[in-house]
Amino acid sequence: MPQPTKPVVEAPPQGEGRSQIDGRALEQRIRQQELLAELGVAALRGTPFAELLNETVRVAAEGLQAEFCKVLEYIASENRLLMRAGVGWHDGLVGVARVGADLASPSGFALRTGEPVISNHLESEERFRTPELLAVHGVRRAINVILQGDGAPYGVLEVDSRSEGEFTENDIAFLQGAANILGMAIERQRQERGLKAALERQKVLVKEINHRVKNSLQLVAGLLNLQAADDPEIGRLLRQASSRIMAIGRAHDRLYRSSQIDKIELGDYLSAICKDLEEVTTNCDVSFEASKTLSLTTDRAIGVALIVTELVVNAARHAYPEGMRGRIWVRLATPEDEVAAVSVRDAGVGLPADFDSSKNHGLGMRLTRALAKQTGAQLRVERRLPGTEFILEIPLNTNDATAAG
Repeated sequence: MPQPTKPVVEAPPQGEGRSQIDGRALEQRIRQQELLAELGVAALRGTPFAELLNETVRVAAEGLQAEFCKVLEYIASENRLLMRAGVGWHDGLVGVARVGADLASPSGFALRTGEPVISNHLESEERFRTPELLAVHGVRRAINVILQGDGAPYGVLEVDSRSEGEFTENDIAFLQGAANILGMAIERQRQERGLKAALERQKVLVKEINHRVKNSLQLVAGLLNLQAADDPEIGRLLRQASSRIMAIGRAHDRLYRSSQIDKIELGDYLSAICKDLEEVTTNCDVSFEASKTLSLTTDRAIGVALIVTELVVNAARHAYPEGMRGRIWVRLATPEDEVAAVSVRDAGVGLPADFDSSKNHGLGMRLTRALAKQTGAQLRVERRLPGTEFILEIPLNTNDATAAG
C-alpha cells in the first residue's frame, strides 16, 4: 500500500531573511493556536452542529492561509465522500459535490488509513489522482486529516490551495487539532441522536401501553354494565364501579394521545369525566366549567378525577332521592395562592344535620377521603341554600405546571 511521503522543506536563507521567515512562521503558529481555542470554545458552548462545521472550515482555511477548505462526510452506501461544509468553493457545491473514497484519492487514502496526507504538487502527483473538484478550482496542493468520532470515521477535513508553497508537518498538527475538536462534537451529536431515538422508542412504547390499558379498562367497564341489568341494586353498584374504571380509562386515553405522558390537562380531563357521569347518573344533568387551564401530574389528576366521580355519584343518589331530577355543577378554579380548587355542588335536599365528612360513611365517602389524602388535597363541605358543595383544595407543587389563563 503506498504511503504518503513527508513534505520536503527547503532550507531557509541565512541571516536577516531567515529571521523574517521565522518571525512570520511564529506569528502563524500563534494565530493557529488562537483559532483552535476559538473553535474549542464554540464546541463547548454547544454550537449547533451545522454552524460548527462552517466554523471549522473557516478556522482551518484561515489557519493554513488557504483559499479552500471542506468537511467531507463518508457515505458508505456510495463509497464516496460528500462535501458537508466548505469555504471558497463555487456556489451550490456544499451538500452536493462528491469525491471518491478509494485509496487512489488523497481524501480517500486519509479515510482508509487514518493517516494524514499532504500533496504539495498535485499537477505532478503520482501517488493519487487529482479529483475533478480540485482541478476545476485550480488547486495545486492539498492536506487531509481524518475526522474520527468514537467508532466509524465520520469523514475527512481537507484544506486546499491554488497558491504556491508547501504544507508541512506543523500544518498537520494544526489541522488535526481542528479535526479532533470537530470529532468530539460529531461523537456528541451521535450520542444525542442515539438518546433521542431511544427516548422516542420509549414514548411510543408508553403510549402503546396506555392505549392497551385504556382499551382493557373499557372492556371491563362494558362487562360490568352488561351485568347491571339483572338486579336494580346490584346494577347501581356495578354502574358506580364502571364509572370509576372509566375515570381511569379516560386518563390513559389522554396519555396515549398526548405528546406529554407525565401530565394531564385537568380541565379537559374532568370535562370528559362529567360527560361520562351524565350517563351513569341518569337523574342529573352534570355541567363543568374551568376558569383556567391547569396541568397536573398523571397520578394526581387521576386521583382528582376519581374523587369527582365519587362526589357526583353520591350527589345524584343522596341530593336527589326517590327519582328527583336535578343538576350538579363541577367547577375547577385556580386562585393566585397556588392552590387549585375543584368543587362539586348540587341544589338538592342537603346533608343531614349530624353529617361529618371525617367520620365513616358509605364506600363512596371512604374512597373520597382516602383519595384526597393520597392526592395531597384537603376536602371541605359547605352547606348551601339549597344543596351542598364539596370543595377539594389541591396545593400545587413544583411538579405541576403553572396555571394559564
